Amino acid sequence: MRDYEFQLLDAIADNPTVTQAGLAVQLGVAVGSINWYIKRMVAKGYVKATRMHRTRLKYHLTPEGVAVLARRTAEYMEQSLLVYRKLRIAAMETAVDIQNKGIECVLLQGDSDATDILRLTLLEHGVVSTSESADWLVRCVGHDYYLESCTDVRVNNRLHESGSTT
Repeated sequence: MRDYEFQLLDAIADNPTVTQAGLAVQLGVAVGSINWYIKRMVAKGYVKATRMHRTRLKYHLTPEGVAVLARRTAEYMEQSLLVYRKLRIAAMETAVDIQNKGIECVLLQGDSDATDILRLTLLEHGVVSTSESADWLVRCVGHDYYLESCTDVRVNNRLHESGSTT
């Protein structure tokens, strides 16, 4: 099943009286595509359409549609927890490495969920994370953490800015 189909099922579950035009705007696709997807969902037995007014339909998820949506939600949650656990392990290893080096304060660089997980893990380990200035820098890149001396970073930045290649 495609992502659009899951988004469509989710949108119908949230608001059974939503129009095809409303769904198109919400999902960012053409009304014709919504019409095609709804017909497909009806044929698969995931959605039932009933007439509200002469020109208006009301959509209901069937038990099969609810089950498909629930399975997809459970899979998403499982994947999210797997990613969280991996990030948490990496953050704990980084925190222990920082502690073993006797570092008490680090400059935390990054703006992501991985950065937030590291920030909380450092707090648990008694390491102060700052966004101001410190002797050590932890860069959060994707799902990886890199510990660097700020002295080395400042020297490299000065060399780069001056155009020096040594």
